[in-house]
Amino acid sequence: MASENTATAASTDAEVADEPESALETARRQLNKAASLIDADPNVVGRLNYPASVHEVTIPLERDDGTVEMYRGYRAHHDGVRGPYKGGLRYHPDVTREESIGLAMWMTWKCAVMDLPFGGAKGGVVVDPKELSDAEMERLTRRFANEIRNLIGPMTDIPAPDMGTDAQTMAWIMDAYSVQEAETIPGVVTGKPPVIGGSEGREEAPGRSVAIVSRELCEYLDRSLADTTVAVQGYGSVGGNAARLLDEWGADVVAVSDVNGAAYDPDGLETASIPLHDEVPGAVTDYGEQTLTNADILELDVDLLVPAAVGNVITEANVDDVRADMVVEGANGPITFGADAVLAERGIPVVPDILANAGGVTVSYFEWLQDINRRSWSRQRVNEELEAEMLDAWNDVRREVDDRGVTWRDATYIVALSRIVDAHEKRGLWP
Repeated sequence: MASENTATAASTDAEVADEPESALETARRQLNKAASLIDADPNVVGRLNYPASVHEVTIPLERDDGTVEMYRGYRAHHDGVRGPYKGGLRYHPDVTREESIGLAMWMTWKCAVMDLPFGGAKGGVVVDPKELSDAEMERLTRRFANEIRNLIGPMTDIPAPDMGTDAQTMAWIMDAYSVQEAETIPGVVTGKPPVIGGSEGREEAPGRSVAIVSRELCEYLDRSLADTTVAVQGYGSVGGNAARLLDEWGADVVAVSDVNGAAYDPDGLETASIPLHDEVPGAVTDYGEQTLTNADILELDVDLLVPAAVGNVITEANVDDVRADMVVEGANGPITFGADAVLAERGIPVVPDILANAGGVTVSYFEWLQDINRRSWSRQRVNEELEAEMLDAWNDVRREVDDRGVTWRDATYIVALSRIVDAHEKRGLWP
């Protein structure tokens, strides 16, 4: 709890440590920096430095060999002033209470910048899903769903897939919840298979929004997309779909990578022929003229860099080696606070994750609307609605960049924080 009591003051660049900071530390630094740029009620900003609640549960799992192991699970609720809590559930060995809070804060900003009627949540289970059989994954998920059943619901908290979870995971949670409630309630989660209330286009949505934002950034900077070279770190559902769409739109995608390595071809890659990491792990290393490491891709001399793998990949230790002219964040928190300040000093525009990859939560919102209204949308409609929502958010942020002369990250947080602060001021504080 010490970090919650000490990280509330606005920070300066000189305070940034050399080591990558936690998601919570980064989220708080970004919040307080944005608050210093607008006339925000300090009492509201003080509240936003803390989560509304954090829930920890213990999950007993009977393994296939009959032994029982105990796992920890978390669900953090950051701020629900604008609507039900919304955010992913991840299964990963590094899931922590602090990380869940930080990621929940980012979800609050992400929903606000997209003007969605949701607040921010996040959580997960401390487990390596690769070590579980399919049957064990199902038992773990259903028991976890039962442990957090009183927290979640279509009008209270709506989980979605994240690292280590997928549409099947959400299907198990929906079924476990529905059985307990004695009625089918598809709106309790998003990211489900379409056959049980999921939305068409949901899986590709974060990558699509990254591609849309990249296209708009090039246009804003008077760069032709056809003359733009692109490197994408992380060839999963976000990076892979972004790369394929940018390639389809005429950009020159010269490098893509996964954890095993990177494919590089200065003349451009045929991204449609390269399987995503989820389809064939490590396949990228079989393509391109050269094979690089996953870290090397961050240092390529390209026009646009899209870090879409994991957090904290660009730090003060390697930021001077980044040679891209533009950066669009596909992953959550791929650039530390200190490294971001260096890029800003160098005049390299960075579009932050809470705008760039917001296609996921936006299409989750569409899925939620479809579920509660019992109406399904076509993939075409989903993509058209997503395009419209992304352009609206982009233009809101662009106006702040133009009017205030701030960075894209600061402008994005200004838009989000202004909406959240206004909602708090209108609702007031219960005595």
